Amino acid sequence: VSVLGLSLVVASGGHSSSRCAGLSLSRPLLLRSTGSRRADLLIKVKFGESIEDLQTCRLLIKQYIPTGLFVDPYELSSLRERNITEAVMVSENFNIEAPNYLSKESEVLIYARQDSQCIDCFQAFLPVHYRYHRPHSKDGETFIVLNNPDLLMYCDQEFPILKCWAQSEVTAPCALNSKDNCQWNNMKYKSVYKNANLQVPVGLTIHASLVCSVTLFITVLCSTLILVAVFKYGHFSL
Repeated sequence: VSVLGLSLVVASGGHSSSRCAGLSLSRPLLLRSTGSRRADLLIKVKFGESIEDLQTCRLLIKQYIPTGLFVDPYELSSLRERNITEAVMVSENFNIEAPNYLSKESEVLIYARQDSQCIDCFQAFLPVHYRYHRPHSKDGETFIVLNNPDLLMYCDQEFPILKCWAQSEVTAPCALNSKDNCQWNNMKYKSVYKNANLQVPVGLTIHASLVCSVTLFITVLCSTLILVAVFKYGHFSL
């Protein structure tokens, strides 16, 4: 299992630091499951200091998925039914079978939940999968850059401290299953570390002839065994 980390902090603009508390976003765990092409992205947002009535606020994370990765909409549907995450695909005409060089960047909206163990924290969960990449001539790996997400916040009441973070307004659904739209505040921040780089194993071009030969041999062998079994044990009637 590999672990990558990333932390972000909101820029306070022209306000003094004594009036503007920090807002940090971290992706502390990006876990590559052993033996699979999936990674679990855990996102945590923490306010610099406690804010009264934070329970009236909602946090929406807009994550951009690069071409080298994809999110399975059917998996998201299953996770929503089990109340594990509140994420939904934004992109239309999405093909999870397309390889890296034929795919497009996609977007996912994740409605973060308040952390029960941290009064001024939100957290979210998103599983991502690696797409097929072209084989390389030398290195058996490639790197995928996962850019920082957009943080959108909506509160039922106004907080003066939100002026420190708000950059612009974005229209988005008020909740996961809501048909109503709300005006979310796009939170301005700067990254403490660079965007996350995810290492992905790829094939080597020198193995192409070997892989094709073995695949062809197994296909012919299995087809022959099936035909032999059909003619030996099958019952034919005219």
